[in-house]
Amino acid sequence: MTTLDELLQSPTSAAKIQAVLNLLLEAPYFYKTDDEDLFMFLRRFQKEFSAFLETHFGWQLTVDSKCARVFKPRWYNDKITPSNRDMFNFTRRDDCIAFMLVLEFFETRLEEEAIGIDDPENLRFRFGDLLDFERRRFQETFPETTGSYGDEDVRRILRQIMPPLERYRFLLKIKPPEDEFISQEDVIYECLPALWHYNAAAVARPVDAEASPSVSAVPDEEGGEA
Repeated sequence: MTTLDELLQSPTSAAKIQAVLNLLLEAPYFYKTDDEDLFMFLRRFQKEFSAFLETHFGWQLTVDSKCARVFKPRWYNDKITPSNRDMFNFTRRDDCIAFMLVLEFFETRLEEEAIGIDDPENLRFRFGDLLDFERRRFQETFPETTGSYGDEDVRRILRQIMPPLERYRFLLKIKPPEDEFISQEDVIYECLPALWHYNAAAVARPVDAEASPSVSAVPDEEGGEA
């Protein structure tokens, strides 16, 4: 197998290698739509990039047809506490559950619309549809406290988690035409490829109302995300 060191002997390949490594480190996810030429270069030499990152840094590279990411399994500077790390992480119970329900909603809509990971277009949805789904599932999960998860309660929870989901590139809010008024319920979001790296299985587990679970970007044993 060709090594990245060998590819670096070519000025053209060296420039692309440098660009790809920077793209992988500048954001949690590198999407094909960010730069299709460099993404295809990464896919072509995925084994070489994986070997380089594993050998030199102990990092794990995951690539599918639309998305690539680097996972760092440990922190070396223990002076940087978890609270000071810039990473995707929900710690409050309702926020964690709301995120898992976003995943469940995503998987449900994929099945309903027969969309696969290799489809050229990403799934899109109305905020109002997500709100209805989350409210129903919160009430099913906590039947004894149905009154605590009305429309405005769930809307408040979603207002807390949607900005991080946009910031870390799980969702993209579609801007409406400037001359068109859109209500909050009619705002359109696009599900970005990172959501395929997660699964909603955890939402089916018993929930301890007193617990404070945490949801962060950690690969599961199968190479996806938990």
